[in-house]
Amino acid sequence: MAYVDNTMIIRRDLLSKMAELFNEGKFKEGLDRIPLEMAPRRKQDLDRCCVFKERVIIKEKLIPLLGFDLEDDRDELKTLAEYADEALERKNPINKILTVVDEACTSCVKNSYIVTNLCKGCVAHPCMMNCPKSAISWNANGQAQIDPKTCINCGICMNVCPYHSIIFMPVPCENACPVGAISKDQYGIEQIDEDKCIDCGKCITACPFGSIMENSQIVDVMKSIKDEETETIAIVAPAVIGQFKSTTDTVLGAIKQLGFCDVIEVAKGANVTTEREADELLERLEDKAPFMTTSCCPAYVSATEKHIPEIQKYVSETKSPMYYAAEIAREKHPNAKIVFIGPCIAKRREGMKDPNVDYVMTFEELSALFHGWKIEISKEEPLLLDKSILNHGRAYAASGGVAQSVLEVKPYVNIKPVIVNGLDKKKIKMLKAFGKTGKTSGNFVEVMACEGGCIAGPSSNFDPKTGSRLYEKNLAALIESLED
Repeated sequence: MAYVDNTMIIRRDLLSKMAELFNEGKFKEGLDRIPLEMAPRRKQDLDRCCVFKERVIIKEKLIPLLGFDLEDDRDELKTLAEYADEALERKNPINKILTVVDEACTSCVKNSYIVTNLCKGCVAHPCMMNCPKSAISWNANGQAQIDPKTCINCGICMNVCPYHSIIFMPVPCENACPVGAISKDQYGIEQIDEDKCIDCGKCITACPFGSIMENSQIVDVMKSIKDEETETIAIVAPAVIGQFKSTTDTVLGAIKQLGFCDVIEVAKGANVTTEREADELLERLEDKAPFMTTSCCPAYVSATEKHIPEIQKYVSETKSPMYYAAEIAREKHPNAKIVFIGPCIAKRREGMKDPNVDYVMTFEELSALFHGWKIEISKEEPLLLDKSILNHGRAYAASGGVAQSVLEVKPYVNIKPVIVNGLDKKKIKMLKAFGKTGKTSGNFVEVMACEGGCIAGPSSNFDPKTGSRLYEKNLAALIESLED
């Protein structure tokens, strides 16, 4: 769920600077100057201890944006120009989604309960009396203090304090992760467990220091677009409707103006998903299955494989809209490079497994490309929209959209939707219960990892409320234009 903050602005600024340098033919020689320009020697408003650390962190953030993982044994003297050379020469992106910038990951304490100055040193001592590990004592000022070495983070002290003077101090990324895939190592640096991670991206938006970064494919996409011998095709997720303050046809026209040979709406693939998912649901219900869950959210599918095996037998076997849109694009352009554009980090993982998808670019990266390449969306020629795409395919972007689409396709069937709007620890437990008992309040369970749906993905351009308003406004305008 993307809310604008300074770490997001910095990331987008870095992407835009990279895109601008690439477009101007100054990519290799200009990259090493970015840290110096963003953190000049006399800079007054430093976010960190000194200008030199600020520069190091900017450099370290650029490395994953160039498409490389921050390996522990990397050569720290290696220049960004050298990384750029490798990025321009590589044939395929690396097979890893997220990386932690360890120099930036230094300020979060271990999950613990903290006694604030609100402590009155009361006679009752409920915190100390009820602590199962005797971790609480009294300091010279007569206030409670917690021994972090003894504390087991049970939270009893916080619950029994009559003055609410004890608070829980979480590690934001760990707290946001719905599957416990991120934790500190012996040096206090967060590490992502690939065996647990579902690529939902919640840790990226949760970290207040911007220390968790995507291993971007934007260089690969720019390289493909600029290669005159390569045909590059964009397939754009339905969530594009809620990403820009311009009409959908104008945004798609601007994407084409970047140099893509063709632009195809993934909503065309969503129509295929709807038809097949509706048929599959009917078949399962006829076979007395209690319910079926959707399969178009790759983070949810990954969660079922790694953390909710109980529910896997109920997951639809129908492929995602991206899969079918890529098939359509490949049939139309057999030798092209196909780029999926959307708000989702987990789609990178799905794209790596899909033989018809070459690269995945986020809406955040797309906006940086527009900015760096001086593309003004409002001034571009609108793209003629495909009238064969039914509107329910474009509705996939919002939570509840898949269920709505299936209901439109099969209105005569007794479909009872259950909408799981965003994944967190509680909803993971709820889905486990669905799988174990085979019981839900309905028969068609739609699951989206992001609250609000794809329009609120971790790499979307706006916060969920703004994205939702834009989505509803632009979808209404789009439907009206197609009816004319």
